[in-house]
Amino acid sequence: MDALLTSLDTALRTLFAKPHASQVCPTLADQATPLTPEERRRAAGLMRVNHVGEVCAQALYTAQALATPNPALRAHFTRACTEETDHLAWTAERLEELGERPSLLNPLWYAGAFGLGLLAGRLGDPVSLGFVVETERQVGAHLQSHLDLLPENDHASRAIVVQMHDDELRHAQDAQDAGAVELPQPVKELMRTAAKVMTTVAQRI
Repeated sequence: MDALLTSLDTALRTLFAKPHASQVCPTLADQATPLTPEERRRAAGLMRVNHVGEVCAQALYTAQALATPNPALRAHFTRACTEETDHLAWTAERLEELGERPSLLNPLWYAGAFGLGLLAGRLGDPVSLGFVVETERQVGAHLQSHLDLLPENDHASRAIVVQMHDDELRHAQDAQDAGAVELPQPVKELMRTAAKVMTTVAQRI
């Protein structure tokens, strides 16, 4: 019951409360970020996608923590979820600075990611960790592509994306070290397709 209440609390905080980071946002306050209206719209769309990714990360890690019977692994997932809260807060803050809102479909994204996290967790700890590895690798590649797509002078968004990229790859390595198994290629491709649909829709809605 405690685990269920914790999961519910995380969902409500993620979707309806203002997130608070434990680390200072990597944005350089003294570095100006002048953007044209078109550049602002482009940056906002990309940062909205990144914010959705962090909403999903909260759901995934929370579900995986709920599903595992291993106390040490539960602590691992909970710690990763807490670290991802920094990213959630930074992307939300950047969206606000750009004068834009988060995705209107965040409850849907959260529910879908939570379901995937539960499924992965039920398949056993090595598979659950393998799901983390592949997810974080795909997110890392996605964030790297955003560095090519963001306006060149959007230093604020770039600083956030660079830090997120480094953190996501570290989470993948942590999961690998904890005993992850390699997922089958068809599963990886299915994950990649689902992520493509989500990012395409979230950039606009």
